[in-house]
Amino acid sequence: MFRKASKHLSLVRRNLYHPTRTCHFFIMDELIQKAIKETQESVKPMDSVKWKPDEPHPQSYFAYDSDKQAWQPMEASGNTQNESGFGITQLALYSWNVDFMLPLAKERMDIALAHLEGLTSKLPPTTAAVIYLQESIAQDLTTVGEKPWIREKYYVTDIDDSNWAARYGTTTLVDRRLDITNCFRVHYAKTRMQRDAFFVDIVLGGGKTVRLCNTHLESLAFEPPFRPPQMQVVVKYMHDENVFGAVAAGDFNAIQPFDRTLHEDNGLKDAYLELGGKEDSEEGYTWGQQATTTLRERFGCSRMDKVYFAGRVKLLSFERFGRDVELSDPAQRERVVSLGFEKPWITDHLGVVAHFRVEDP
Repeated sequence: MFRKASKHLSLVRRNLYHPTRTCHFFIMDELIQKAIKETQESVKPMDSVKWKPDEPHPQSYFAYDSDKQAWQPMEASGNTQNESGFGITQLALYSWNVDFMLPLAKERMDIALAHLEGLTSKLPPTTAAVIYLQESIAQDLTTVGEKPWIREKYYVTDIDDSNWAARYGTTTLVDRRLDITNCFRVHYAKTRMQRDAFFVDIVLGGGKTVRLCNTHLESLAFEPPFRPPQMQVVVKYMHDENVFGAVAAGDFNAIQPFDRTLHEDNGLKDAYLELGGKEDSEEGYTWGQQATTTLRERFGCSRMDKVYFAGRVKLLSFERFGRDVELSDPAQRERVVSLGFEKPWITDHLGVVAHFRVEDP
């Protein structure tokens, strides 16, 4: 997000205008400035929060109670012997950054969730789905909690922003057929943007614990860089001897040379590369195709969104999703296009999905 903000502002300052696009810059500039200001004002003072930086902070997750018509808190069982069964042998992990800075938050999230519903509804009964979202705001959590298909089929990890350090954060949806044995968030000590790593342990494949991490790594090319120490925090918990395997995914903001080797440097595998994907190729890019026209022309595309894994989990497939998912209402479409987009896309990121199964001992 802040990388995108920096790009927009630098273009305005350098007067890199196309005559017909000047107004787009100033409209986007106003939106960006407003988003940055609101985010800065929303940062919670350290003396007001329950967590400590770089330390795991347990949190509840929630199941929808149809009798009470409300989301009810659940505590992680901590017991790997409580596997529910259901014949689940595989895991489909979806990760998507839905831009929080654009207007029409509810309308855009409605469409994002409808797209995810369509994708997950095609999974075979033996595959459980987990959905990671980044750049969510409180309105998004309300929207998520309203959906009948989510109420019926998923646990949600957040119903408000109490576990985030600022006004936006990460949240995870977990297939209700899976047992959750641990749920904790680690707020990074080294962060300028209140980022964290959010972990959920599930039981899969006959009592085997798989640790899932949803994270939004630091944006921009500041010095010193914070993505390497943040990934070191993530990998500390991924390499836990008590878990059978681990998968981390999210918006990794991979924009510098060192980002290409973060997985190797930390003993992890990159799902896209493991299946033969190549860097600097259209097949791998997840950001830029749906950015404003000027940003794409100026900065090109990049592979920001990734899936890393470790341990005894077998990668079966990796794909992108979410291309050309657009607003449908004519007035809403016009509003987004007026900001400088070729099409009324709901977010500037493509999502990524990876399928896994646990390996035999």
